[in-house]
Amino acid sequence: MAAVEPESAPLTLESLPTDPLLLILSFLDYRDLINCCYVSRRLSQLSSHDPLWRRHCKKYWLISEEEKTQKNQCWKSLFIDTYSDVGRYIDHYAAIKKAWDDLKKYLEPRCPRMVLSLKEGAREEDLDAVEAQIGCKLPDDYRCSYRIHNGQKLVVPGLLGSMALSNHYRSEDLLDVDTAAGGFQQRQGLKYCLPLTFCIHTGLSQYIAVEAAEGRNKNEVFYQCPDQMARNPAAIDMFIIGATFTDWFTSYVNSVVSGGFPIIRDQIFRYVHDPECVATTGDITVSVSTSFLPELSSVHPPHYFFTYRIRIEMSKDALPEKACQLDSRYWRITNAKGDVEEVQGPGVVGEFPIISPGRVYEYTSCTTFSTTSGYMEGYYTFHFLYFKDKIFNVAIPRFHMACPTFRVSIARLVG
Repeated sequence: MAAVEPESAPLTLESLPTDPLLLILSFLDYRDLINCCYVSRRLSQLSSHDPLWRRHCKKYWLISEEEKTQKNQCWKSLFIDTYSDVGRYIDHYAAIKKAWDDLKKYLEPRCPRMVLSLKEGAREEDLDAVEAQIGCKLPDDYRCSYRIHNGQKLVVPGLLGSMALSNHYRSEDLLDVDTAAGGFQQRQGLKYCLPLTFCIHTGLSQYIAVEAAEGRNKNEVFYQCPDQMARNPAAIDMFIIGATFTDWFTSYVNSVVSGGFPIIRDQIFRYVHDPECVATTGDITVSVSTSFLPELSSVHPPHYFFTYRIRIEMSKDALPEKACQLDSRYWRITNAKGDVEEVQGPGVVGEFPIISPGRVYEYTSCTTFSTTSGYMEGYYTFHFLYFKDKIFNVAIPRFHMACPTFRVSIARLVG
């Protein structure tokens, strides 16, 4: 007679071993982990296992091991305490906080005065009061950033970058929330627009649209551009800089910390360098970076203003007798329609620089296009200092310039 196998005990949550359950819980998001607390006593105990909360503290709040040690708290309590403070921003906090941390780390040894100009974070009640003042809700990612730093003092240089030409200077400060609220626009053409930056030299601001109105998308960041050909003062075009505050702020920070924007005299200059815009002739290398200036541009009439910065460098390994002086320049300027203009003249910006081994000469100049884009290329003519009758040309690489995406005013379209 065959032996009868005893019935095995039913498998229950209570009988499952701890390690596999903890492994399963480690894949859950914080919301599901919290919900597990309400399923059973066993899951409630397991979901409180402190190492499970380490990943969430790092992912959402960027809390480091060092910070945990300093605060002398367990991971779960750190997560809960932080959530009780800035939990409404959990979808934005990590990206915004990382951008701020990266920016300050990069600027501290390079632009210390700029870092010192940053203000402490605003309180929730301060941001609520601004919403009540302007009668609009602030974007959550904007609020999140201002909880970390409430803009900066109105000083020069500004955190949002500078630009300088011979007779023109711009440096944009990041406004604190109260100053921004004072500049909140209700007038036609800029209705429901809040200034993010301000330049005390030009009066230029970047705005964020806190509501969709007048052809703008909600949360878009832009430079205003008055339509000079319209009689209606509400006809204001816009150069679009970002789709959201996060997009605008993080892309700017990435350009700074990647070295894309040069640091010159303790301030950030918003020149963009294309790595391919480099040309070497013999021992001399020429590279170019460019920038669009919205404050000097217009859509109607079409007038797009660009500045470019040129770096001329002689290799440090060049022979001493290769020292030379720049005599003249030649430019071939082509707009988007294919129209070509040729310019030739002595020196550059009124100077005749001498280049020797290891030396660098830099200068800035500008150009305008009647089209939204164009490019320049050309060459410099030099003569050797030791052989003055011997001249040669140095190539300037082709460099392109294009204005940001823009949108024309609906006041013009309906007019």
